[in-house]
Amino acid sequence: MFLKQMRMPMRIAGGVLAATAVLGLAGCAGASRPHVDHSVTSRELASLPPLRGPAKKVTIYLFTSSVPEVSAGAATDMFSTALIKSHRFAVLERQRLSEGVLREKQMNSQGMTNGNTGQAVLTGADYVFHGTVSEANTGASSNGVGATVRGLGVETSNQKAVIAVDVRVVDAHNGAVLDAVDVRRAVKEGGVGVSGIGAFIQSFTNKDLQGADVSVNHEHKEGVDRALRECIEEAVYQVAKDFSR
Repeated sequence: MFLKQMRMPMRIAGGVLAATAVLGLAGCAGASRPHVDHSVTSRELASLPPLRGPAKKVTIYLFTSSVPEVSAGAATDMFSTALIKSHRFAVLERQRLSEGVLREKQMNSQGMTNGNTGQAVLTGADYVFHGTVSEANTGASSNGVGATVRGLGVETSNQKAVIAVDVRVVDAHNGAVLDAVDVRRAVKEGGVGVSGIGAFIQSFTNKDLQGADVSVNHEHKEGVDRALRECIEEAVYQVAKDFSR
C-alpha cells in the first residue's frame, strides 16, 4: 500500500524533471546548416513576372537608421540584395565605389591592368532609392502568466516590438519623388521559466534535499535583422509592382 501511495508522487516528480530536461536542452540544440533564404517575402520577390523591356537603372546610396539595433550599412546591403532578387532593376554600385570600382579604374589608368576600364564612364542611374528604419518600438505590447504549486513556480512571458521601414523613389533626372512605401512588422520574443523544483519534489517525498533546487529558463527572441530583411523585401516587392504598371 505504501508503495502504491508513493508511485503517483514519484511519477509527478519524474514528469517535472523530464520537462525541466526538455527546457534545458531546448537552448542547447545544435545549429542548423546554412541555407538559402526562402521566407515568404523572398518567395514574393521570386514570383514577380518577367520584366518586359529593359530594366530600370537604379541605385541606393545609404539607408539611414534611428534604431541602435540596426546598422545603416547592413540595411543598405539588404536593400540592394532585395532589388537584385526582384529581377526588375539594374542595380548600380554607389556606396562602395571607392573600395572596388574606382580602385580598379585607378589601377587600369596607371597601366597596372589591361583593357580600358580606366577610361570607361560609369552608368548613370534613372532612379535613386532613399530608405530609413524609422521605428523600433520595443514596448508595443507584453503579457505574462505565473503560477506556483507546492513551491513549484512556472512563468511565461511574451513581448512584441515593432520595426518599420520607409522607402522613397526619386527620379534622378529632376529630383521628383515618384513613389513611397512604408512597411511595419512585429518582432516577437518570449520565454518560460521553472523554479522551485527541489521544494516541489520534497513536498511529495518528504525527503530532506538539504536545500537542493533546480531552476530552468528558456528564452526566445526573433532576430531584428530577419524582421528588417522581410520589411525591406516587402517594400521592394511593392515598388517593383508599381514599376511594372
